[in-house]
Amino acid sequence: MRTTVGIIGAGPAGLLLARLLHNAGIDSVVLESRDRAYVEQRQRAGILEQGTVDVLREAGVGARMDREGMPHDGIELRFDRRRHRVDFPALTGGKQVMVYAQTEVCKDLIAAQLADGGPLLFEAEALAVEGADTDAPRVRFRHEGREDVLDCAYVVGCDGFWGVARNAIPAPESATYERTYPFGWLGILADVAPSHDELVYARSDRGFALLSMRSPSVTRAYLQVPEGTDAADWSDDAIWDELDRRLAVDDPAWRLARGPITQKSVTPMRSYVHEPMRHGRLFLAGDAAHIVPPTGAKGLNLAVGDVVTFARALVAATEKGDAALLDAYSQTCLRRVWQAERFSYAMTTMLHRAPDATAFDDKIQLARLDRLTTSKAAEADLAEAYTGFPL
Repeated sequence: MRTTVGIIGAGPAGLLLARLLHNAGIDSVVLESRDRAYVEQRQRAGILEQGTVDVLREAGVGARMDREGMPHDGIELRFDRRRHRVDFPALTGGKQVMVYAQTEVCKDLIAAQLADGGPLLFEAEALAVEGADTDAPRVRFRHEGREDVLDCAYVVGCDGFWGVARNAIPAPESATYERTYPFGWLGILADVAPSHDELVYARSDRGFALLSMRSPSVTRAYLQVPEGTDAADWSDDAIWDELDRRLAVDDPAWRLARGPITQKSVTPMRSYVHEPMRHGRLFLAGDAAHIVPPTGAKGLNLAVGDVVTFARALVAATEKGDAALLDAYSQTCLRRVWQAERFSYAMTTMLHRAPDATAFDDKIQLARLDRLTTSKAAEADLAEAYTGFPL
């Protein structure tokens, strides 16, 4: 097989890149190791930044998002039994975020790709990227029981942290930066209407809690739990009781709505960046190059930023013969990546209680939160970061 851009991975990054390239008249082939059902069902992110929403609309895959997604104009912070709303449009010149699950984004992009895009091969396992430092890189892959080769002009690795793309960058040229947190998130999906019309981020002496949603009838919620926790160790009643305690405020009118829990899982928390994000004709995007703790809602949105940057750069090289944007791909993406890492780290350390936290640490967290509620400048910095850094 031969194509201009070989894309490894059919998550939102790989699928969106294929769509952007198709709209620009550039051919691509997408290789995905899992089957279609798995890609369309795996639960991941649910918050889309303003820039991500705009890109999906411009790419022609935003119609269902606009019908079924839930625009949000802010979030609520809870701490010390107090509540404070951060008004995004007022602080950012009109920006919002959209609650629309990654599973739904993938469904929309898969449907568009299969309808009129280039080849999308499910259960096609990428085995290696070869010749990344030549003008003719190739991807060895296994599909339908036999090995094949995809010859490309460019390869984009959107295959996540455990994929093969990053391994094609020589170790002497690589640098990694990482922090692992001593806690994770116990996440649930529950068949009950959300208890609040916007996301609630709560800091308590018992740990962090997040009240979110997947739809007007489905609640998504998270609890900070110790690293290594097994979700099966938490009963439904214990989860709801703990959410009640951590979300508690001095407002008798507020109540946590409970319902049947349909899914439980534990997500580890880490920060990770690989530099550079390019080697020759190989480009990394999304989790293949960087991971953020989910507190800042940045993972999917960073991946979108990466593939938009690559698509724009390749269009410039193809139409104008100007490779400057391709040459600058890594440093362009990394500026945005490190700002997202900074914000996600700040949110995580402000809202989560470390196992060895002292009374001093508790007071510092409360002081940081109090600053957000009393300073428009501090509040605007949070709002600008949450709604998204420029693409």
